[in-house]
Amino acid sequence: MSRRLGVEADGGSRGNPGVAGYGAVVRDLQTGDLLAERAAPLGKASNNVAEYSGLIAGLEAVLEIEPGADVEVRMDSKLVVEQMAGRWKIKHADMRRLAIEARELATRIEQAGGSVDYAWIPRADNAVADALSNDGMDGETVRRDHWRTSGSVGAQADSSDSPPAEPAVVEVAEQVVLSTDESPASPPDAGKPARILLVRHGVTAFTEQGRLDGRGGADPSLSERGVAQAKRAAQGVAERVAGVDGVHVVTSSLARAKETGGAVADALGVRTTVDADWDEQAFGHWDGMSMRDLVTAFPEQLQQMRVEDDFSVEGGESHGQLAERVVAAFERAVELAGPGGTVVVATHRKPIMVVLQHVLGLTTERSWRLAAAPASLTGVEVWADGVMSVAFTNDTHHHGDA
Repeated sequence: MSRRLGVEADGGSRGNPGVAGYGAVVRDLQTGDLLAERAAPLGKASNNVAEYSGLIAGLEAVLEIEPGADVEVRMDSKLVVEQMAGRWKIKHADMRRLAIEARELATRIEQAGGSVDYAWIPRADNAVADALSNDGMDGETVRRDHWRTSGSVGAQADSSDSPPAEPAVVEVAEQVVLSTDESPASPPDAGKPARILLVRHGVTAFTEQGRLDGRGGADPSLSERGVAQAKRAAQGVAERVAGVDGVHVVTSSLARAKETGGAVADALGVRTTVDADWDEQAFGHWDGMSMRDLVTAFPEQLQQMRVEDDFSVEGGESHGQLAERVVAAFERAVELAGPGGTVVVATHRKPIMVVLQHVLGLTTERSWRLAAAPASLTGVEVWADGVMSVAFTNDTHHHGDA
């Protein structure tokens, strides 16, 4: 029977991109022994590049310890886990290069008789790798091979620049990692969920005319009707979060979302935070065109946009690229909310579709069947064990007959 090893990996960037570093540990899953620790600075890099670098360092350590082990990689990056599992496409060149390197390492493990599986874990369960990644961002290089001095594999220390192994006391709690492909009801001991309340912006002149308006486009403000919608949506949010302390309001960087989020923040007595990863999809040279024009002029390309993750208009953004940034923003919102907390996000139709697609495991084509009316509310709940559920969608009751 192959030895069972666990890799916990993480990476971070102060600025994204900014000063970056990674961290990784390898554990014996049968004994709980800490076998190896890794950390290093990366200079200026993105958060995702740092996370992939941590994964690579962990797999390289496995190949030193036991090349034919059955390995479970545990990371709090949903993006890396889904991409390495082959469920999400990789568009960015740097990430694609690192993913290929990681897959080559995994292939070497498999050729030696082992296996590599990937599982998402909450950030709280990835604290050791997270701390090591912060060491990396602080400029430290860490290479501790406890397995060499513990006699667990019988090897001798051979790294002259490695500090002496530090005795470690490791508490290992039994953990059940639920597959993100399933959506079972959360067990009663999972605590309170983080609540993400998605608010689509009110209408603009572009919305009223049926014209596309994405990231990098004209960026119109709310129309008079849109301002009224935003105020009603704000009251709807206030009703839903009444009695909840510490509610955060996040908006995209586009004017209509910032204005809608501002109305919500005013109703709650808080300030807004801008996260541009919640921006609408960039539609390139289609920006400003009406759907009627697109159906007439570009029927095949319009269909491609609805079904193909890697299709993009010239100067625009593919659905896959949109999903990468929106899911990353969603994960940050969940972390900001914390168990029992709430984050309200003022955003756009396509990002709301992406979140629901992510939570429900839908194909891109099917995600287009989800409605998100202007100034509507959609609620998602995320438990600490990774279980996610959609509480409600496209709630417009606050508008009454308006």
